[in-house]
Amino acid sequence: MIEHIHWLGHASFRIEGPPCIYIDPWRIPDGAPPADVILISHEHYDHCSVRDIEKLSQPHTRIITGIGAARLLRREFDVEVLRAWQSVNVDQANIKALPAYTFDEYHPPHRGDVGFMISMRFYDIYYAGDTDFIPELARLGCDVAILPVSGKEGTMTIDAAKQLVRAMRPSYVIPSHYGSVDGGTKLDAKALETALQDEVKFLWREALTP
Repeated sequence: MIEHIHWLGHASFRIEGPPCIYIDPWRIPDGAPPADVILISHEHYDHCSVRDIEKLSQPHTRIITGIGAARLLRREFDVEVLRAWQSVNVDQANIKALPAYTFDEYHPPHRGDVGFMISMRFYDIYYAGDTDFIPELARLGCDVAILPVSGKEGTMTIDAAKQLVRAMRPSYVIPSHYGSVDGGTKLDAKALETALQDEVKFLWREALTP
């Protein structure tokens, strides 16, 4: 399954199916494969880009988001809203929205931001979005965890990410939200890898072709 996950920079990913799923596409190059599904976690510009959604969309593309981003995207697109714990089946994938919020003012719980659990090819892939390690996540498990590593306001700290990994017990961790002016650096990702040491396999961008 790992070979079907592609990091596209910052917090953007493509998962090859079927279906072809993009998560929070931003700064996507021309010629990228079209999307069957586009998942948007929240409305911040580095996660919710109208231009990139337009670039990837086809007549059949389903745009699925939480409540907060839906308010913005409904001006341009037909969107499907998933509240936390709701799920939908698309082709051979099940997509469940999970709560995502932080303990600061950047992502308050009432805004309706979400993360996603994508179940396909017998794997559960957790995409955190921008969230702290919140109580609602403590009893979940996954095979792959895609976690922000910037350690700044609006995302979990390295220590919180470490606690989440130990709770969810994934086999693989993929860092996100780094490598751009709006995220962390490779040093932040390395700090998480060092903190986890031999507890989990850490996948760098070199293992995830664009």
